[in-house]
Amino acid sequence: MSSNDIDFFFNPRSIALVGASPKPSSLSYTILESLDKIGFDGKIYPINPKYEEIGGLRCYASLGEIDDIIDIAVLSVPAPGIIEVMNEDFENVRGAVVVSSGFKEIKGEGEKLEAELKRLAEAKGIRVIGPNCLGIYDTISKLDTFFITRERVKRPDRGGLSILTQSGSFASMIVDEIASEGIGIARIVSYGNKVDVDETDCLAFLSEDEATKYVVLYVESVEDGARFLDVASHCTKTKPVVAVKVGKRDTGLKATASHTGAAASRYEAYEAAFRKAGIIEVDGYEGLKDACRVLNSYSPGRGKRILIITNGGGIGIGIADACESLGLSVPQFSGERTNHLKSKLPSFAAVGNPIDITGNGWDDHYADALKEGFGTEYDIAIVAVLWGPPLLSEGIVDKLKAVADEYDKPVLICSPGGNFTRKMSGEFERKGLPVFVTPESAARAAAILAGGRKVNGR
Repeated sequence: MSSNDIDFFFNPRSIALVGASPKPSSLSYTILESLDKIGFDGKIYPINPKYEEIGGLRCYASLGEIDDIIDIAVLSVPAPGIIEVMNEDFENVRGAVVVSSGFKEIKGEGEKLEAELKRLAEAKGIRVIGPNCLGIYDTISKLDTFFITRERVKRPDRGGLSILTQSGSFASMIVDEIASEGIGIARIVSYGNKVDVDETDCLAFLSEDEATKYVVLYVESVEDGARFLDVASHCTKTKPVVAVKVGKRDTGLKATASHTGAAASRYEAYEAAFRKAGIIEVDGYEGLKDACRVLNSYSPGRGKRILIITNGGGIGIGIADACESLGLSVPQFSGERTNHLKSKLPSFAAVGNPIDITGNGWDDHYADALKEGFGTEYDIAIVAVLWGPPLLSEGIVDKLKAVADEYDKPVLICSPGGNFTRKMSGEFERKGLPVFVTPESAARAAAILAGGRKVNGR
């Protein structure tokens, strides 16, 4: 399953920025700044006949002036200008990222422009990402074509997650959030109207990409369902793929068409395709964030027997309800195991599942309960930590981490709260124990690890 025809997008040695400008209000100014801040070490060629120099770089009047092969031409000019540029100077260009809008998504004249863009790309043998997109953020090749400043949208460090999205707004939202949570990124592609390169092309590349450990898909529409199914099935054999489908119902379908000009099919077709390909389908933006968080620490394919430990009865019940609504099992301890656990916990603890050590419990009680559960039939633990009780200390982080490592089983932390809780959540995350604020989020994460193919909480 070769993806060599778009490899150059992910290891470019040269970039031309058509429509480059020294004006801070321009998209191209931010793109040039983004390339500088990520540390792109290839050649950068600003293109604009109005200037001789931009940002310390020689500015060229046209692509034709450059005596070099351009791996990526980033086009940031009004839609009609895109056609003019491609008609004139594209003999030395391998691929283009068209960030400009004004194409099929606005109908009418925009549809004609996009059809011409497609014709020219095919005639000249050029691969195109876009139009109407953010393009690529890539920590491996140090490429950033996002035209949103880092002061507005934080960029993640390097990691194993790759994201494919038709929506640029989704890309900017999730990049900002996961960067703030310390989740690393390998590559992100925002492909907009996908006049050429689409999710299937990118997924074919990522399926063979050693830097990508798992993939998240934000899907509005898929044109070639058979090819997508083939590529996705190949990818899921070696790495997890998580997807959310938007535009499921009539209003969403109409909004999809006005957003990127996509002609979306009925949701049931996507649901069946995801299931057949082995894709984990989640429900909405929160579901995708849960998937990113848990797959950053653990791989799926675990069992579905969940151990719940808490120091607050109410939250434990909430977690149990959420788990069972997702088809997970919350079995009770056997009689012999119950007696053994009782001997390790204080008399006021409720020994069942959930195990409630109450507000008078401390770190060792959590660790003892976790060891007992992992030493028996449980596959995944959700540990609710409420920081109000005074006997609980910061040492619980290392104690839970040690048990998780000893038994090589996932421990998910559920810990809602304010400033101190968020501080301690950061400590858990740094130790590789993912933290979820609500019972529902923790249960969704457990369902993803348990191999659920549709995780929607209903």
